[in-house]
Amino acid sequence: AENVFIGHNQSKNKLGIDWKDTDRRALEILKRLNITVDPRREVSSLPQHEQQLVEIARALSFDTRVLLLDEPTAGINPTLINGLIDRLHKANQELGITLCVIEHNMRVIMNLAEHIYCLSNGKMLADGKPEELQSDQRVIDAYLGGH
Repeated sequence: AENVFIGHNQSKNKLGIDWKDTDRRALEILKRLNITVDPRREVSSLPQHEQQLVEIARALSFDTRVLLLDEPTAGINPTLINGLIDRLHKANQELGITLCVIEHNMRVIMNLAEHIYCLSNGKMLADGKPEELQSDQRVIDAYLGGH
């Protein structure tokens, strides 16, 4: 919990919020997102997917409204990616967090996003709902393996 509440503590300590409140907030975020990590372990000793979850929880401890994620599934075992997607959905739906995600794994982004902006070579290629972009030939050619 310390790795999570440090974010909350850094953003709120100047306002005089005590450690008990900080600890409560960190534990609340971990519980709401169903993140179960051993609080006695150093984050660097956790598996990659658990480290990523702690990072997300830490960012949420700042009472953030928008969470920017750059390749959140990078380095994570493919069998564990759905759990990360589920937790991001939960942060969006239950905590009201807006997610802005940069992701090259199209399966992930198609399952996570309500609206997608596709860039190619630094320019807007297309934007729309996932189901619209799955049939957009430009997107297929650039990202989904078209020829």
